[in-house]
Amino acid sequence: MADKLRILGIDPGSRLTGFGVLDFKANSPTYVTSGTVQSTDGEFPDRLKIIFESVSEIVTKYQPNVVAIESVFVHRNAGSSLKLGHARSAALCATFNSDVEVFEYSPREIKQAVVGTGAATKKQVQHMVISLLHLEGELSFDAADALATALCHGHQRRLNSQLSYKSAIAGMS
Repeated sequence: MADKLRILGIDPGSRLTGFGVLDFKANSPTYVTSGTVQSTDGEFPDRLKIIFESVSEIVTKYQPNVVAIESVFVHRNAGSSLKLGHARSAALCATFNSDVEVFEYSPREIKQAVVGTGAATKKQVQHMVISLLHLEGELSFDAADALATALCHGHQRRLNSQLSYKSAIAGMS
């Protein structure tokens, strides 16, 4: 496990894409930055271009080691799911020129990791992210969701490390 790991969390959306960057050192997260990419104007391909270019700039500026992204969940409206999938793809493609590992988590996994229940509301996720990272001030739902995605990966990484260690110890006995 690296001494310090920088995680870019992404909460994809066709109009608002949240991003959050955290540094993990000794399994302790430190807030770096967060925000929202707004792609609300123009035709859909133009909005996808904004997502792609904005995430590319974020990756270039903050140099994450890992990208954690929320997976697509199925809406009742197939068109909405398809647009969300396109936005997610634009964000992911923006990371491909960097040497980063990509991990995906379902909305339920992210909420479970941060709030303790997979049925948490956006407000609950926002509250827990602010609390866990000791942030002051406002945080949009989209930025909070992106930071929650990064926290989820940090927690998952720690759990996987502990399980590997326990397996290695068990193998020695």
